[in-house]
Amino acid sequence: MAETLKVSPSICAYPDDKYENLEIEVVLPGVDKKDISFKITEDGFYVRANKEGVEYADSYAVCCPIVPEKAVAKYSNGVLKVTVPYQQPFENAVDVKIE
Repeated sequence: MAETLKVSPSICAYPDDKYENLEIEVVLPGVDKKDISFKITEDGFYVRANKEGVEYADSYAVCCPIVPEKAVAKYSNGVLKVTVPYQQPFENAVDVKIE
């Protein structure tokens, strides 16, 4: 049985031109779409992908809170591109009663 090489994929994460969305690009050469798992939370994301002899896996924190339910992902030519909006300031703020 051949040993699987475990590596971190190349990642590039940056804000879009209007600073409304986080753009995430994950380079996964030779991986089929069905062999990719991408999970996201408001403060980070995890990617895992497999191709024969190689397992890509790692988790990453993001600098500003994002809205994971609105993430959109596309995979083409070995690159997974995910767009996810940043949370608006005070979007999840709780009103505190002052006594």
